Amino acid sequence: MLLDTPPGPSVYLRQALAAADMALLVNMPDAASYASLPMMETLVDSYTESNPRFHGHMHLINQGDATRQLSADVAQVMRGQFGERYVGLVHRDQVVAEALAYDRLLCPLDAFPATIQAFVAAGAKGANVTVPFKFEAFELATRRTPRAELAQAANTLRFDADGWLADNTDGAGLVRDITVNAGVSLKGARVLLLGAGGAAAGVLGPLIEAGAAEVVVANRTVSKAQGLIDRHAALAATHGTRLSARGLQDPGEAYDVFINGTAASLGGEGVPVGPQVLRPGSLALDMMYGPAARPFLDWARAHGAIGRDGLGMLVEQAAESFQLWRGVRPDSAPVLAALRQEVDAAAAH
Repeated sequence: MLLDTPPGPSVYLRQALAAADMALLVNMPDAASYASLPMMETLVDSYTESNPRFHGHMHLINQGDATRQLSADVAQVMRGQFGERYVGLVHRDQVVAEALAYDRLLCPLDAFPATIQAFVAAGAKGANVTVPFKFEAFELATRRTPRAELAQAANTLRFDADGWLADNTDGAGLVRDITVNAGVSLKGARVLLLGAGGAAAGVLGPLIEAGAAEVVVANRTVSKAQGLIDRHAALAATHGTRLSARGLQDPGEAYDVFINGTAASLGGEGVPVGPQVLRPGSLALDMMYGPAARPFLDWARAHGAIGRDGLGMLVEQAAESFQLWRGVRPDSAPVLAALRQEVDAAAAH
């Protein structure tokens, strides 16, 4: 049970903390709120003295604003001061007038169905799904959107009363990040898509719909890449996009856009193809982000390409998922700006 109480000392707060297992202290990212933290902690300690079940308190910042330096400074100070007791920041979004309880769920590799069913039984309404569970998520759903059907993989689930709905927002997120955030047009572009797993399967359709002139899918197992090509052949014919499958030893050369959809960076491996796939000024995007993507980005820049990680894709696909869950698409720009700041700050330490 989650109980929200008015700010400051009150009989309601005393009664709640007398029965609570944990307290979450929510602060605004301003100087006055930060200055009140010692008083809040003292109050919690006082009200929980006789509660043997109380396990302590955590800190959360609400209405973080990426456009205000003070907001970032307060978050950085609290992160350093409270360590693991700082659980994060809820970004302010004036467009979306509703909140969403969202958390990460670690799933054993051999227990995705049981884990997700227990999650639903606990009251969950939806989920984002990451590697390596996108194919299983697709199979578990009773209904699928057309783009999920085309990909045969799902990164988004919505748990409706009349059955689970599977969607794939990866491709829409990737295309928006490339065309809007990076400012690179895909119309008439030659694209190399590396990999044929769940991530690559979700983006091929949207790349075709964005007007790419050619998409080459390169994979260690060429037959798997060919299966992905065959499934998208009709869509490609409609949009006039040339599709082909290749192995990693002969991926082609001089592409306008190179997308690494493999988990090579996540595993600390090198780029699976040679620099001939790039040309000066081409966009090289790794779907990973943070420290895992750094070697790829360095490799791309060393060979004259524009390196980009997958953080923008992550944010944009999440906005697409939010729209599926709540019926409104949030403004992703301030969220991406705030996360970029956090990722860059973490990389600097």
